[in-house]
Amino acid sequence: MDFFNSALGKNITFLRPAYFIISGFIGIPNINYYYVFLCVVYVVSVLGNMTVMAVIYLDYNLRTPKYVAVFNLAFVDLVGSSALVPKVIDIFLFNHPFIPYNDCLTFMFFCYTCLSMQSFNLVALSYDRLVAIIFPLHYQVKVTHRFMLSLTFFFWVIVIIAHLITVGLNTRLSFCESVVINSYFCDHGQMYRLACNDNTPSFVIAKLLQCLTLWLPLVFVLLSYLCIGYALSKIATVQERMKAFKTCTAHLSLVAIYFIPVLITFTMSANIHPNARIINLSLTSVFPPMLNPIIYVLQTQEIKMSLKKILKIRKQCKSAEKKVIIK
Repeated sequence: MDFFNSALGKNITFLRPAYFIISGFIGIPNINYYYVFLCVVYVVSVLGNMTVMAVIYLDYNLRTPKYVAVFNLAFVDLVGSSALVPKVIDIFLFNHPFIPYNDCLTFMFFCYTCLSMQSFNLVALSYDRLVAIIFPLHYQVKVTHRFMLSLTFFFWVIVIIAHLITVGLNTRLSFCESVVINSYFCDHGQMYRLACNDNTPSFVIAKLLQCLTLWLPLVFVLLSYLCIGYALSKIATVQERMKAFKTCTAHLSLVAIYFIPVLITFTMSANIHPNARIINLSLTSVFPPMLNPIIYVLQTQEIKMSLKKILKIRKQCKSAEKKVIIK
């Protein structure tokens, strides 16, 4: 961050507090029950995403371009949940609301990076379904391992650079009065609004990032499904349409889980009580990482078959070990 500041201007003094205070859940009635719920959600998220990653890694049949994106989504969900939920529990349940300045910026970077990558992963999966249905004969050529790995790497680079700039701009802010962030984590919007100097660059980058990581992916997903719907309408039989559409159900479920709560919260934020808004936003952050692996295990035939095969092999190995011990 010192390099960032020296590049933008020399001999400038910024008033940086020793710490920020996270106050989002303080004062909400019966909030301890919500912390218990967050613990359960986190455990399910970790187990679910690790299971999906392990199944994809162990089953050679799942080494396809589509499952590169699915593996990356599970990895992002795992990292995002681990970056957010344990810290939230520590802040509020164990009463440690004071976060050092640099730790708060790091916390912000990891949370926003993982949230943004969730959105871009949905774009990658949407492109996969688009090509598979509209250009089935060219799917093997258009969607290759190299292409999906390159696309995933490209998304990671964009997200990391964008959020490094975001955090870097926040180091240019001076905090003369309040250091209380009314959110459940080091929220970028809540933080830059506390600044007593010009926060216009932070405001502009926030709007640009909102377009880049929320609206553009949503528009791409919607347009891709309009094209998919048009292509399916050309298929002669209803059975063939349903068979093709079934390959999209898992992805559509992920899209709905991720985008609908965010859109509701943003569009109705003016009419929502601040406490309700914080709860809604926190649920938006923790629910997709928990539900994504469940949806893929339940709705994706390949993963279900792979999981059954792995469990069957493990059961057979245990039976063989017992026979050896008995002998």
